[in-house]
Amino acid sequence: MPGCPECGAPSDRCERFFHELIILDYSGRSPWAPLHAVSVSCYFFQHPSLVAGQEFYWALLHLYLRDGQDALIAHTVRARRRNSHRYGGRAPTVEDFPGAPPYPGPAVAPTTFATTIEDVAADGTFPAGGFADRARAWAEATVAAWGF
Repeated sequence: MPGCPECGAPSDRCERFFHELIILDYSGRSPWAPLHAVSVSCYFFQHPSLVAGQEFYWALLHLYLRDGQDALIAHTVRARRRNSHRYGGRAPTVEDFPGAPPYPGPAVAPTTFATTIEDVAADGTFPAGGFADRARAWAEATVAAWGF
């Protein structure tokens, strides 16, 4: 079975795993839902052909790694509230997740990562036990591969 040309995972099941993870995220249950933004960011940075709004996702990952899940949730709730039609519908920006180093740009996209979505999937089902630790390792590996 060929590997993933973008992230270096041993199989080519990244997209399938991502869709399965998004279903778990949207279930609204822990441990998946609180880390939805981290999962999307990691997947996009490990598959740079898909990335849109890179600076936003970059800042979000750095905030999570620096300040933890609770800070990420607080900033995400605030950004989501601002995006509401009640508050003018402003889409989240880098300013919603302060303190990240500058986004390095797609020209330096790595093609191998110490932890990929395949590792986070574990047995292929994204088991709840240890998910938060695997997601953190995924975020750390993503940022490290990009040189930060």
